[in-house]
Amino acid sequence: MIFLKSEEQIAAIRKSNEIVAEALAFIEKFIEPGVETRMLDREIENFILKKKARPAFKGLYGFPAASCISVNDVVVHGIPGKYKLRDGDIVGIDIGVELNGYYGDAAYTFMVGNVKDEVRRLCRITQESLYKGIEQARVGNRVGDISAAIQEYVEKHGYSVVREFVGHGVGIKPHEDPQVPNYGRRGSGMKLKHGMVLAIEPMINMGTHNVYVEKDQWTVRTADGKPSAHYEHSVAILKDGPVILSKIKQE
Repeated sequence: MIFLKSEEQIAAIRKSNEIVAEALAFIEKFIEPGVETRMLDREIENFILKKKARPAFKGLYGFPAASCISVNDVVVHGIPGKYKLRDGDIVGIDIGVELNGYYGDAAYTFMVGNVKDEVRRLCRITQESLYKGIEQARVGNRVGDISAAIQEYVEKHGYSVVREFVGHGVGIKPHEDPQVPNYGRRGSGMKLKHGMVLAIEPMINMGTHNVYVEKDQWTVRTADGKPSAHYEHSVAILKDGPVILSKIKQE
């Protein structure tokens, strides 16, 4: 079901997303070699709870943590644990927040110490592709316009788009229709309407687009072991154009 949100609902969804953005900005100072990913998750959860909100991912479909923390070749849905960050890693952190019944969702890929230039480039192009997609999130356009803008940009730079996992509607539920793939054809898919809120989230691999899910049924890795980057914003589609509800201070 597609939920078209009122001004009041979008204001409430913005408050949830502000906590997501604040949590992502907050956690950056903890990201350094030697830190366990479960410590990052614990800090994120405590931060959200202090804001009188709830970590929306914890328990969602059975997910065991407050945040998804995905290192290097983990594309998405990494479960925080005993892994200690190493110099040169990249770590994608995906956070969902529920406040007063409304949901926010965003992700950011952080650098750990001295990251190789080729990996930094992957992250930069992935983040830029997110904004290429957001530019197309306009009333009268179609979902495929967002998808194609992302795909065209990253493939032009030699990277590949994950097919199995996509963006989505968000706000009243953590995951709503429509699905928002990061690949597709311009002019295809559902027409975008005023009041939609979409979580647009390119997941871009350095090598093959193929991925697999580990035995834990959550952790998604690249099939060739090469790095993957992930950036996400929740975006409201309004008459004057797209509005990012989860703007992050690092940007």
